Amino acid sequence: MKIIYNAILLDESMRTRGALVLDKKKIVRVLKGNFKTERAVLAAAEFACDKKNVNKIEFVNAEGLTLAPAFIDMHSHFRYPGQTEKEDLQSALNAAAAGGFGTLVLMPNTNPVVSSNELAIKIENEAASQKKSQVFQTVSITKDFDGATTSHIDYLEKKYVPVISEDGRDVENAAVMLEAMRLAAKKGIIVACHSEDCALAAQAKSYRKNALEIIARYNMSIQDLSQTLGKKNPKKIPPLAINEAKNNISIANSILELAEDIATERNIAIAKKANCRIHICHVSTKNSIDAIRRAKKNIAGEKSRFQITCEITPHHLGLVGTHGKEIFEFVNPPLRSEEDRAALIRALRDGTADVIATDHAPHTACDKAAGAPGFSGLETAYAFCHTVLVGQEKFSEQKLSQLMSANPARILGLKKGLLKEGYDADLVLLDPQEKWQVRSAEFFSKGKSTPLEGKILTGRVKKIFL
Repeated sequence: MKIIYNAILLDESMRTRGALVLDKKKIVRVLKGNFKTERAVLAAAEFACDKKNVNKIEFVNAEGLTLAPAFIDMHSHFRYPGQTEKEDLQSALNAAAAGGFGTLVLMPNTNPVVSSNELAIKIENEAASQKKSQVFQTVSITKDFDGATTSHIDYLEKKYVPVISEDGRDVENAAVMLEAMRLAAKKGIIVACHSEDCALAAQAKSYRKNALEIIARYNMSIQDLSQTLGKKNPKKIPPLAINEAKNNISIANSILELAEDIATERNIAIAKKANCRIHICHVSTKNSIDAIRRAKKNIAGEKSRFQITCEITPHHLGLVGTHGKEIFEFVNPPLRSEEDRAALIRALRDGTADVIATDHAPHTACDKAAGAPGFSGLETAYAFCHTVLVGQEKFSEQKLSQLMSANPARILGLKKGLLKEGYDADLVLLDPQEKWQVRSAEFFSKGKSTPLEGKILTGRVKKIFL
């Protein structure tokens, strides 16, 4: 038995001084009060606990810090198996623990692609053997990402594979997506949609390639440029070349905006037809979040298996990609306009957006220099969201806990994400006031690329209990 005392207890509906009594991996008692000593909390715990166990208690002094449910990430890339130069299970799980994540949903775009119940279970068991965060491994919507075969969905088990996804791309053929959603609906499996029209995405890629080629003429990479802008630019890339590269990236981003909006509407319509639960990944545009809002209003009060949830990433909440060095920070979907960012903030306020998910996407330095899209986000997610949402946008800490813990737990059907008796004792100790500077060289993740390098954030994960 363990008692964590002298804490501020925080979840979506509570922020109060208190202590938690933990036993057999569960929260067995929630004690409210200002317990600053072992003696004080023991006096309260003796009434709450079996007296036979009182002498076997391990006490943990939280020292006045915030004790909250561990975070749950509905969208993360561990690059395992087959891409261990980018990330492996150990580095990813260490990064997850450092970021306060107790549960993560992993994407299947690995080598080989995760397309079977057996491989998903194998990865989950390998992660479990490290006795760190729990992982759920998604399986691809089409077998091996072939865009056509869905028969493997028949063999999936929801308790091991609660989510399927084609992340990194969308399913191009609408008829194939319809069949996949129908099969998933029969099993109660969520279909996570990377909503992006494939033909438009291919067109946008050519403009990004143009930008990379322009920059390469001056012996620079896209990362070199993003890091030197606003500084003295020692390599003297001409402003005309910078503007030409920016123009190509802006065209690509505009095309990808349309690609997201079209595919979001399409996937919602298909899911409604299939009577399927869908989760829209990394929503980044005003039009897409408005489409999700309309869909939710239309099904409000209906008894239907068609349900829709969505996620927003920390980088889309806190960064704008239309000007400054951030335009050269490649990610899919791209960093958007201030209007889009404001729309995402509103969606979190009014409940249209359900969760914050990292889309942790580690890459090697060489891959990033060549324009690979994606950032490492597990170790900065809480601090960045706390800085932006609580510090700047005046969200409550309870609301942030809801978005990072309680809501994803509900979507996945887990007894986690709240400080309640009988819930899993996955907990994180936080210092919401600590200021610190992001230094990616100190990340546990192998992926060191982050647009937050050097930024001062407020709020830090101090310890995780699993």
